[in-house]
Amino acid sequence: MKEIIVALVGQPNVGKSSLINALSNAHLKVGNFAGVTVDKMEVGLIHKEHQITIIDLPGTYALNDFTTEEKVTKDFLEKGQYDLILNVVDSTNLERNLALSVQLLDTNKKMLLALNMWDEAQKEGIKINTEKLSKELGVVCVPTSARSKEDRLNTELLLDEIVRLYSQNTTNNESIKVPSQSFKESLKYSQSAQRIAQLVISENKQNASFEHTYKIDKILMHKRYGIFIFLGFMFIIFSLSFLIGGGAQKALEAGFKFLSDSVKENVANEDLASLVGDGIIGGVGATVSFLPLIVVLYFGISLLETTGYMSRVAFLLDGILHKFGLHGKSFIPLITGFGCSVPAYMATRTLQNYNERLITLFVIGFMSCSARLPIYVLFVGSFFPSSSAGFVLFCIYILGAVVALVMAKLLKLSVFKGQTESFIMEMPKYRLPSSRMIYFSIYTKSLSYLKKAGTYILVGAILIWFMSQYPKSDAAMKAYKQESLLVDKDTTLSSEAKEEKLKELKAKLDQTNLKNSVVGRGGAYLEKVFSPMDFDWRLSVSLVTGFMAKEVVVSTLGVLFSLEDQNEKSDAFREILRKEVSVPSGIAFIVFVMFYIPCFAATITFGREAGGIKFVAYLFIFTTVVAYAFSLIAFYATQILV
Repeated sequence: MKEIIVALVGQPNVGKSSLINALSNAHLKVGNFAGVTVDKMEVGLIHKEHQITIIDLPGTYALNDFTTEEKVTKDFLEKGQYDLILNVVDSTNLERNLALSVQLLDTNKKMLLALNMWDEAQKEGIKINTEKLSKELGVVCVPTSARSKEDRLNTELLLDEIVRLYSQNTTNNESIKVPSQSFKESLKYSQSAQRIAQLVISENKQNASFEHTYKIDKILMHKRYGIFIFLGFMFIIFSLSFLIGGGAQKALEAGFKFLSDSVKENVANEDLASLVGDGIIGGVGATVSFLPLIVVLYFGISLLETTGYMSRVAFLLDGILHKFGLHGKSFIPLITGFGCSVPAYMATRTLQNYNERLITLFVIGFMSCSARLPIYVLFVGSFFPSSSAGFVLFCIYILGAVVALVMAKLLKLSVFKGQTESFIMEMPKYRLPSSRMIYFSIYTKSLSYLKKAGTYILVGAILIWFMSQYPKSDAAMKAYKQESLLVDKDTTLSSEAKEEKLKELKAKLDQTNLKNSVVGRGGAYLEKVFSPMDFDWRLSVSLVTGFMAKEVVVSTLGVLFSLEDQNEKSDAFREILRKEVSVPSGIAFIVFVMFYIPCFAATITFGREAGGIKFVAYLFIFTTVVAYAFSLIAFYATQILV
């Protein structure tokens, strides 16, 4: 079977991700927000006995070295191994897109043109003569539409043309050199694109979609209350995550509780029963139970992204971000940080100014990622009434964003001085969200979350269980057996009193063993470090294990507290926290979690994007100092107010 390697090239917001998804059913995120396709992505499919590999290159306006996307695309076209170029253009904005197409023709590589969003062009009254366009460019032009499964157009025909073009004996496998454009050359390409567009577009009626976009922007992009509208959207999303996801969360908790109790009742070996019931099911279950809340959060953010609203928010916030030493484009990696810090760090590649990029990298961790949400839910539910939980969660996220801006300004004035860069970004039209792409966005992110729970969170839960169980105290066990024997022989106690007394002795034994374990000894040392915030050793240990993954904080606390109370149900879990942790310490713990170093995977990504291990050390010192300082302030402020 022959393999055809296709380089997928196009400008931003032309629907490349949607098209490649329609061709291969790949689980790619729709839209071209910063960082989504910054690395080349490959998908494979079989068509007419050919293995077709499509390499999705970053969206770029020209083949220059000005942006990282341009450089990546240019380098691949010059040095990469591929058989032909599939150039995707936006049919509703043909003239601007053809400027890149004309430049691609100069590479003398086999090329095919996909006139994407053809359905939208038809609705807007834009008529394109594809035969004349094909003649002018010298390449085959295929109208396509990939927005939804029902509205797909010519996806099979496009694959047929790829196979046909590959079969032609005009392959140029030589390396090419794409020179950077001067102003004169850029003008030449723009003029060529304008001339061709005027020839092939026979009719262009009043564009109703742009009128609708303009009317919507008059409200959502208002210079005074546009930001408050955005904050309102985010507040609604966070509130719904509690209201809708809360019921499903309780159902999952009940299921894991039943499974844990069943294991402990039916496994004879006490240590094995505790390992499976408390360590594995209890630790992983505590993490998985928060999935419904996270799904609602993913849904809300994906909805805002696919409509085109997020790009406008970046423009709206540019004036504010500029005052804090950030770029308008910094908003996109910052808002991505609410989902996961890994793609957020990668999204900073769109920032050309080195200092602005580093500042953005250093403050992304203050934007609470979804992995922190289970911790917030647990502690907010423990120390605040359920009626105000959504508002408190909203305030947590807003506080993180505010501190990120303040720290960015501090870094700009001290460490990363220099000139700022002007803001240039395309505003796409508003589009109805694609339910299919929203589904895939939620699906892939949720699957990633579950994979964490099934891999290193599972390993972490087991490791924490062993570290919290061993070594055991022989003296405590001997004393427990002697005292238990005395209770059994005491004829003055009723059977109920004996049972209660034996439970107290067992709890005392567990407490002694816990303090004697590896976790207990390490926690005793860390407790001194966090003593100003009155964190006990269990809270201190959970912060350290949280570096593996923030979700592990909840499973760590679930394992540690389950040793004193086997009930893993959330209400009981929160009751234990209210009993064992003071309100000021609980608030201080939330604040520390908000600002301390991201998880291991995110930290590695940060180091790669920032430029080396030394920046990881800087990040650890920076985030630890910020987290400790704000946590201390929160502790004493709460003591005064409560």
